[in-house]
Amino acid sequence: MPTPSDSNPNTLRLSIAGMRCAGCVQAVEEALRSVPGVETASVLFADHSALIEGSAPLEQLRQAVRDAGYEAAVMEDIAAPGADDAREQAHHEDLLKRAACAAALGIPLMLGEHLGWFPGLAAVGAAWLWWPISLATLAVMYYSGGHFYRGAWNSLQHRQANMDTLIALGTGAAWFYSTIALLFAGKFPLLAQHAYFEAAVIILAFINLGSALEIKARGQTSLAIRQLIGLQPRTARVIREGVEQAIPIAQVGLDDILRVRPGDKIPVDGQIIEGQVTLDESMLTGEPLPVEKTVGQEIVAGTVVQQGSLLFRATRIGRDTVLAHIIASVRQAQATKPAIARLVDRIAAVFVPVVVTIALLTFWLWWIAGPQPSLGYAFVTAMTVLVIACPCALGLATPISIMVAVGKAASKGILIRQGHALQGAANLTCIVLDKTGTLTQGKPAVTELEPVAGWTQDQLLQWAASLELGSGHPLALAILQAARERQLPLLPCEGFAALSGLGISGLIDSRAVLLGNQTLLAGQAIDCSGFADRLAHLSGQGQTAVLLAVDRQVVGLLSVADPVKPDSAEAVRQLRQAGIRVVMLTGDNTLTARAVARQVGITEVRAEVLPREKAAVVRLLQERGERVGMVGDGINDAPALAQSNVGFAIGAGTDIAIESGDLVIMSGSLLKVPETMALSRATLNNIRQNLLGAFIYNVLAIPVAAGVLYPLFGLLLNPMIAGAAMALSSLTVVTNANRLRLH
Repeated sequence: MPTPSDSNPNTLRLSIAGMRCAGCVQAVEEALRSVPGVETASVLFADHSALIEGSAPLEQLRQAVRDAGYEAAVMEDIAAPGADDAREQAHHEDLLKRAACAAALGIPLMLGEHLGWFPGLAAVGAAWLWWPISLATLAVMYYSGGHFYRGAWNSLQHRQANMDTLIALGTGAAWFYSTIALLFAGKFPLLAQHAYFEAAVIILAFINLGSALEIKARGQTSLAIRQLIGLQPRTARVIREGVEQAIPIAQVGLDDILRVRPGDKIPVDGQIIEGQVTLDESMLTGEPLPVEKTVGQEIVAGTVVQQGSLLFRATRIGRDTVLAHIIASVRQAQATKPAIARLVDRIAAVFVPVVVTIALLTFWLWWIAGPQPSLGYAFVTAMTVLVIACPCALGLATPISIMVAVGKAASKGILIRQGHALQGAANLTCIVLDKTGTLTQGKPAVTELEPVAGWTQDQLLQWAASLELGSGHPLALAILQAARERQLPLLPCEGFAALSGLGISGLIDSRAVLLGNQTLLAGQAIDCSGFADRLAHLSGQGQTAVLLAVDRQVVGLLSVADPVKPDSAEAVRQLRQAGIRVVMLTGDNTLTARAVARQVGITEVRAEVLPREKAAVVRLLQERGERVGMVGDGINDAPALAQSNVGFAIGAGTDIAIESGDLVIMSGSLLKVPETMALSRATLNNIRQNLLGAFIYNVLAIPVAAGVLYPLFGLLLNPMIAGAAMALSSLTVVTNANRLRLH
């Protein structure tokens, strides 16, 4: 059955077999797009996969790929980790065997040629040696290069040309020329009586070895994905009818009760119903510090229990879990192609026919104007051009860097949902920050407790919380949470009354209690002049201060505010240090907004902006030439996130279904914004390095292979060296991309 993406049920990922170079990408994409029902199709050469959106049946898609000369299979989902890895490992080992077989024949032949062990083709009795060599070479070519020849034939049938075409032409011509020279040795000019059997098999050895090394290096690019998949255990302990039993993860159902113990991985998402644990959430949020979880809180699949045990109720299973969403999003982002990658694909699609034309032109020029034996020189130079010019490195340059960077970001708790955002983040000139939930915690908390003489902080908080128990006001929730954190028992309260806009009142221990603002107490003729300065100061900082009066005497002050996140100021400092314009955009009142802005170092504030107006502010900044990154919570900031060049949605650990953001910061830490921008710049630099290297390689290698250095220096490139250089170019690009994992 198809494996849909979690973010889009009509998305299918296929593994494409038979792609040898970037020139194949265009052919497969065109084949998939020709199927009725396909909305978009993106083929990624970096991991030989295709991402298809639409309603086309699986079998029609596979048939279209087969008709184009390739094979397709549904890529394994999270429930079956390791299957793709096993196939890659088997392919790697097969390529090594093919390389070893070719080297086993090619190395003795090469040594024999250079050391003069073999007689000339026309020498008496030479046929008894050379004909077995010709047949042995043909057999090795069939085993070690059969996949190239079959691929070339399939491409020819579909009027296409790819890497297989170049290799088949180069090595096939080497064997064919050598065999004809042996067959008609007496009729060939003396200088043209040369066999290139060793070149054919050594080239195959180098190319197979290079492909094997490339697969190994390429495997590191999806390391983050494999680690994420590995986070989900294969079994879970479920309690059914009072009996605890271990069952496969696929059999866990919604509302099942599960038990986890120290060292266990959480199998599915759920809500704790009993117990308390310390969890390692680093692979999901990128934060190394463990997190405590207790009854009523949500836990997510893949996190690891460090201490404690618990029972929890399954709330999300299978592809609905946070972990499955993350994996689907990362895979989708890795398969997204920026404009530059599509341009490279188009170039690669016409590159091979151009190279074949250059090779034919090279052959003709050497045959007509080259020194004797002109036919031998013509053949060698044409073969070298064919072998060295494979566009693999060019096709790998962009997608391999994107794959590594997206995986690296995921391991840091930065979920890149759109591949273009990874590149766009490098070019931002302005970051717009929402206040509540972005710069601040988003949850009011008690920040000040100032009792009068004779009262303690705990007593002040206990009486205030006991009175607030009957209120649903956000301020009340903050006071009650503070009392819970201090484990303070609440006192019985009678006669509770809410005084709109002023505060609350009631009786505790038969004593009249008031909790509210200065206006409430002044209206009751209660003297609160001793706290006037503190009230004014806290109000200037954007905090909400209230006074507690017992029996008409003020006994203390409590202040509630939405605390600024510990790392917000440092994140703003890093952004400004990088030359980024930082703007706060909030619907809160100007006084509170400016108070928060002062704490974090923001000088440009736009307050009392309605949610629907935020997108207009972003648009205005863009019209003034700014490339804007919007950072918000993804709820009321959705229009602004969508309008921005790059939208950073602040996640809450378990809330990753934020469709409006291009990137999701799982931990909510603003430091991830400059970190993402730094990773983006590093990725762009890496892509430029790869493209420059691949471009320089092809621009320089083809003329050298064609023999431009021969008239000046008498130098010709050996076809075997050409094969090694071609394999090395792809390996170099993959290795360079993997450097991003160290960022």
